[in-house]
Amino acid sequence: MKKLSTDNLEGALSALAAFLGEAEAPHETLVVIGGSALISLGLISRTTKDVDILAGVDAERGLIDPRPMSEALMAAAEKVAREMQLDPHWLNTGPADQVLAGLPEGFLSRLSRRDYGSTLTIFLPDRFDLIHLKLFAIADQGQGRHSNDLAALQPTDGELLAAARWVLSQDAGESFPQIVRIALTDLGYGHLAVEL
Repeated sequence: MKKLSTDNLEGALSALAAFLGEAEAPHETLVVIGGSALISLGLISRTTKDVDILAGVDAERGLIDPRPMSEALMAAAEKVAREMQLDPHWLNTGPADQVLAGLPEGFLSRLSRRDYGSTLTIFLPDRFDLIHLKLFAIADQGQGRHSNDLAALQPTDGELLAAARWVLSQDAGESFPQIVRIALTDLGYGHLAVEL
């Protein structure tokens, strides 16, 4: 299986749009986060196995649950996977629960838009929001690629403190604040951990 990178991510999304067009499918509007968003924005240069769909976007209701994906979108994604030798689940709604759990205030207003023909619109989060989501991923899943991604985003102390305060709102567990403080300390931001 091939991974997605700066070289082929745009090609995969363009192919997805083309297959949607061939099927005369309704227009798809998706918010993408994770590694593919960071790659697409030129913030990192690593590879990723998938494109994580956080939400759909409705003109009146704002962010909406993207599940289930439409049959047309799933069919187009399968064709792209076969043609480009990608993971069969390269396009997925894994992080969609986060919309219900809550996002940083103003998230929707900071999205940037990219159109792929007339059939597909992808919205990408602002760097500020990606810092929030990456810090949450570190607290939730541990170090690794998430900490490398966060380092690549070069957060200021202010941005990271805002992110940490938002992350604390995501889990009511008694031990979670300590997990967040340890994560900050391990990242070299112990001076911020004491402010939480």
